[in-house]
Order: sequence, then C-alpha cells, then structure tokens
Amino acid sequence: MRTSLPGITATPWSNGRSKDRVAAVTDDLHYRFPPASAYRLNRCLFAIKSDREFLARYVADPGAASTEMGLTADETRDLLAHDRDALVARGAHPYLVFMAELRLGMERETQPFEFF
Repeated sequence: MRTSLPGITATPWSNGRSKDRVAAVTDDLHYRFPPASAYRLNRCLFAIKSDREFLARYVADPGAASTEMGLTADETRDLLAHDRDALVARGAHPYLVFMAELRLGMERETQPFEFF
C-alpha cells in the first residue's frame, strides 16, 4: 500500500485489472451535522419554512417570534438581517436558511412562484 499524504486516507480497491490501485479519500467531511447549540436556530428556520401559523407570527413581528423560539440576541440579529453566512457560521443548516428565506420571500412578494 502507498503512503498517504497528511489529511488523506488511502483505501485499497480493485477493479479486477490491478491489485495495487489506491483511492484517496479526504478526512474532510462533505456534510457536517449542525451543532447542538444551533438547535433553536434550526428549529426556528424549520418553523418559518413549514409552519404557516409561526410564519404569520414571524412576518407580523420577527423579534417576538424569535424570542418565542428562544433565540439569542445575536441569532435574532443575523436572522433579521437575512445574513446567510452568519447563520451558517452559527450552525444553521444551509438548506433551512435557503428554504426559510424562500418561504419569507414568497410570503412578502405577490409575484408568481416561478419567478423567485
């Protein structure tokens, strides 16, 4: 087996033609699970995306709805600013950030869905 580079795991494999081939797999994960500390933030984003009653409360008063979900002042600030990068850095799942923003846009805009 060949020597691996730092941060690379060498995995032996065979395609039937050669027994000495090696596939490189990085130690970096493609997907990192959100940390437990971001649970409330992700729960809030999910509610914006999926819960019509919560969405209506959020649109009417975003600060009160964020407090209802137990968000910190910094999380609320980033959510109100629609700061995707800051939310993801706090542990928000990128899909939930995208879908919550899309849902808010659909709620606020009267244009057809096709033009989001």
